[in-house]
Amino acid sequence: MEIQIPMWTNWMNEELIKPYFKNLMSFLDERSLTETIYPPKKDWFNAFLYTSVNNLKVVILGQDPYHGPNQAHGLSFSTLNEKLPPSLKNIYKELKDDLNIDISTKGDLTSWARQGVLLLNTVLTVEASKPLSHKNKGWEIFTHQMIRHINLLNQPIVFILWGNQAKDIKPLLTNPKHMVIESVHPSPFSARLGFFGSKPFSKANHYLMMHHVNPVDWHIK
Repeated sequence: MEIQIPMWTNWMNEELIKPYFKNLMSFLDERSLTETIYPPKKDWFNAFLYTSVNNLKVVILGQDPYHGPNQAHGLSFSTLNEKLPPSLKNIYKELKDDLNIDISTKGDLTSWARQGVLLLNTVLTVEASKPLSHKNKGWEIFTHQMIRHINLLNQPIVFILWGNQAKDIKPLLTNPKHMVIESVHPSPFSARLGFFGSKPFSKANHYLMMHHVNPVDWHIK
């Protein structure tokens, strides 16, 4: 499998030739014969397509894609569906509380990605109506390797880790140039246990400005 994404290609091509990645692709090819897989194959690597290495400012790490039709499109927490998932609604509530940005009815977060916010899931595919169905199939190896590469970048980057699965990457973040913001997941089951009131958006922008980097415009466009 060849992936041509400017600025990420060299890193990715290191992974594409490894046995684990070839096994992962074989697994996905086989499952696609009998199962519907989200997002569509063309969108699997959208997180890297919309956000370049040179412009990278923030990494928001999610779990796995939404598992319903017309939802996932390769960016963590983002959706093309008019019906917003509960976690995204809670993200918007916190955004309103943090930066007084009006709650949007639009779920597409591509405008964040284009500004340098890498919206990355630890697992990049899922089967319809089967959350976490592709966990421990190889995606985590790939995404953790990408995080290791990002950790080595000589530029200030804010890592926003929501939930235990995202927090698993914290030991990989050893570069003192970077900042880590962590809390519970924004899902309805945990948001009131520390996500609401955590103010990740203003904290991220404050850190970027301290290091003379343009802040993120968190408005949904």
